Amino acid sequence: MAFEKEHLDLVLVPSGLLIMFAYHLFLLYRYLTVPHTTVIGFENNDKRAWVERIMQADTRDVGIALNVISSNTSAATFLASVSLTLSSIIGTWIGSSPNNVFQSELIYGDTRPSTIAIKYICLLTCFILAFSCFVQSARCFVHANYLISTPNSDIPVKNVEMVVIRAGEFWSLGLRAIYFAIDLLLWFLGPIPMFVCSVVMVSLLYYLDCNSNPLHRHRPLGSRPVKRVGEQLTPPAMLIQGRVA
Repeated sequence: MAFEKEHLDLVLVPSGLLIMFAYHLFLLYRYLTVPHTTVIGFENNDKRAWVERIMQADTRDVGIALNVISSNTSAATFLASVSLTLSSIIGTWIGSSPNNVFQSELIYGDTRPSTIAIKYICLLTCFILAFSCFVQSARCFVHANYLISTPNSDIPVKNVEMVVIRAGEFWSLGLRAIYFAIDLLLWFLGPIPMFVCSVVMVSLLYYLDCNSNPLHRHRPLGSRPVKRVGEQLTPPAMLIQGRVA
């Protein structure tokens, strides 16, 4: 039996998806075992220090933290809206388009209607998954907003850290779903562009996700002398600060 162009989809598409899934399983293993070697773990270290400072800061400084949380919430909401809009467009395209655009002879691969329907379904699934992750990220940021702005709160810092970090994790999952959607989008142009995109994307993500910088050891607040606005440090306090530094 001669090798036909339709057989390329059976070889290159699973190979490309396998490369993507294998890399993300590798990234998940590093994030759970040695998080400081990943950019996500490196950012989480700074987020913990940020939450600790904010929870121990004065009430007048809480507004800065709420602005940061609000910016992250707006970004997550925007990407959720984009994912939902693209999902709606793809759903409308499936229902109304005769799919002649992607059945051209210029596309070297399987262009049968059943295969094109599978492509649409996979792409739609990725965008719906991205929408769900971004919505959960926005929900966690809103929860963190409530925890930080609670007056006279005795909420443990660990609880706020967990909510902020979980929001960042949902954000990362949403971005990964979009990366998969980009990979599947090139499948419409044929299995060869899809496989090349998988290899190139994994190479770029490995460069972007790996961290070689050591974690910054944030000082606890108790080791720093407190200085109010308009107040100068006394010479003994300056001496102590110099020795600590």
